[in-house]
Amino acid sequence: MKKVFLILGLIVLALLLPFFFTDVGRHEGADHNVGLPWQIQVDGTGSSQVFGVVLGRDRLGDMLSVLGAEPELAIIAAPGEAGSLEAYFSELRLGFVLAKVVLTLEATPETLVAMAERAPKAEYMESSTRKIRLAPDDRALAESLPVQAISVIPTVNLDEATLIERFGTPGERLPVSSERVHLLYADKGLDIVVDAQGKELLQYVPPRDFARLREPLRQAESVPDATR
Repeated sequence: MKKVFLILGLIVLALLLPFFFTDVGRHEGADHNVGLPWQIQVDGTGSSQVFGVVLGRDRLGDMLSVLGAEPELAIIAAPGEAGSLEAYFSELRLGFVLAKVVLTLEATPETLVAMAERAPKAEYMESSTRKIRLAPDDRALAESLPVQAISVIPTVNLDEATLIERFGTPGERLPVSSERVHLLYADKGLDIVVDAQGKELLQYVPPRDFARLREPLRQAESVPDATR
């Protein structure tokens, strides 16, 4: 029995070590201390650079050349909405961190409607939200669009203390339930959702656009809780 607990302990330690020691996960010929989730550069214009890309300026094609991977491109649309154009990576190495990554592209409603009309296939997700896969000819157009926002789900579960150690003290801490809390960094354009029962979610936007992340939370706060 002691041997079993020892093995389990070693497995957990192996998963968590990369977040504390930057030499872990290094491969020859690559610098895995670059392009990490907490390496965010901001400037005086309200822009930010993360994973080597300036949000709101650099295009999807620019980011693909940095990441060296090909995403799944689709429009994600709720009923009655044009939706958003997203590039989904099931697994990416961000420095030494493995994560699922979603890039939201800056596309006009007219562009989204035209792409949806040309799409060969649409399918429903868990809810009534549709996933509309792009036609092959629209891929080049998608790669020419700026990256508006980035969502990252690390493969390793992280607690709040570890995240604050890496990202610093948040400007605002907003609990939404006994299990979930938002760590809000308006100056970095970052919202970290810490989930005690699931995976953490990191959402990046240019700091000037931080209201896009904060306003939905503000609206949710103003809705009366029917359980009270």
